[in-house]
Amino acid sequence: MSRSTDPSSPIITDTEREQDRLRLFLPDLAATRALARRLAALLRPGDLVGLEGELGAGKTEFARALITARAGAPLEVPSPTFTLVQRYELDDLVITHADLYRIADPSELDELGLDEALADGALVVEWPERAGARLPADRLTVRLREVPSSGERARIVELEAGPSWIARLRALAP
Repeated sequence: MSRSTDPSSPIITDTEREQDRLRLFLPDLAATRALARRLAALLRPGDLVGLEGELGAGKTEFARALITARAGAPLEVPSPTFTLVQRYELDDLVITHADLYRIADPSELDELGLDEALADGALVVEWPERAGARLPADRLTVRLREVPSSGERARIVELEAGPSWIARLRALAP
């Protein structure tokens, strides 16, 4: 296993890399935030980032770190669990953060304006699996899973890149 000298950097084994997939062990919240910061720097208009994982896996924390990093300054980033959609008009990119946990049927997405959000900037979606096939397949999927036996807030993160993300996926590896 190769390790970075920065304790907040994710740890990865070389055997866990594929062209369109990357699997990382994040030992703590600082490492999760560090990955989100690297991802924030790669976002461009039209990008979709899907955040998957059980309740409490760190999806909102990841989104919060990503949006704050891209803003380049402290920013309040509340969970959109009840509002469903939050829009952030940053200096260089509009980022829309959506939480589909309360969506019962994909047809409910029509009222959320997610297509417009993708046209205007980048879209970060928690619980994208609730959208069915209504979201573009060309996305970066970030699957977060807690690893309780590995320390407080440790995570395994699996990244799966659609075509427009494959070249950028390498930049997310430590």
